[in-house]
Amino acid sequence: MAIESNDSNVEVVSGIQLYSGLTNLSVAAVNPTMEQLHALDVKVKQEPVYFVEINGTEYFKVIFWLSNDDLTVRAEFLMNDSHLTNKNGDKNQWVNNIGQDTWSDIEPSKAINAEGDKGTTGEPKYSWWKPEGERKAYSGEARLIKFIQAWGNVASGGQIVFDTMPAIVKGDVTEIRALSTSLSSNQVRVLLGTKENKYQQVYMHYFGRIKPQRDDYFRTALADDYRIFKADYNPTLEYGEWVQPVESIKADPQPAVAEDTDWV
Repeated sequence: MAIESNDSNVEVVSGIQLYSGLTNLSVAAVNPTMEQLHALDVKVKQEPVYFVEINGTEYFKVIFWLSNDDLTVRAEFLMNDSHLTNKNGDKNQWVNNIGQDTWSDIEPSKAINAEGDKGTTGEPKYSWWKPEGERKAYSGEARLIKFIQAWGNVASGGQIVFDTMPAIVKGDVTEIRALSTSLSSNQVRVLLGTKENKYQQVYMHYFGRIKPQRDDYFRTALADDYRIFKADYNPTLEYGEWVQPVESIKADPQPAVAEDTDWV
């Protein structure tokens, strides 16, 4: 007889360990092949597909595989070569060369306060906006830039411009992959959560720098109705192994037993 037994106090139940909370991750790969994913110990059975159709529109997925000593997880950005508009279709999202983004029906540098708005009529509506390189943002562009800002630790006002953005949104990630070399020692701070207690998720509405670590920025983003995290996560944001919360279970009340009931 051969039994590979373990002490009863040692947890040996198999399964994928999930994590939750804020942690620092390195970029391991950008849109890797199946072979490259296997090298990262990501078990896939076919070549990844980076184009997807959603509601009749084709999108290109820019996927960063992020890792630390505990896990490897992906952050996925959906890109499209159309310019992003709001739900009403009356405003475009705009970006510039220093990573700012905003919504406006015209170039933000030309927008002025109308009578009744805050400020005096004729004053710039976006006084904080820098006009360098202002342009309508492609779908997914602003979020990608925010990730690169945090990963590259770009200082406030520092330039962040992709020369090939029109090609990136159509599937060419050459310029992004080049960053994997130049930023090989950099990390990005992200919030992890879980879905259905079996899928690891990355919060995609805010990305943090390693220094300083500003948990309050994440909390502000999470409190925004438009930037909620559709996943389960530790509300303290502390990083660690995810344990599914167990709701207290009340036993069904048992019928009273008559004193003269016979017991066997």
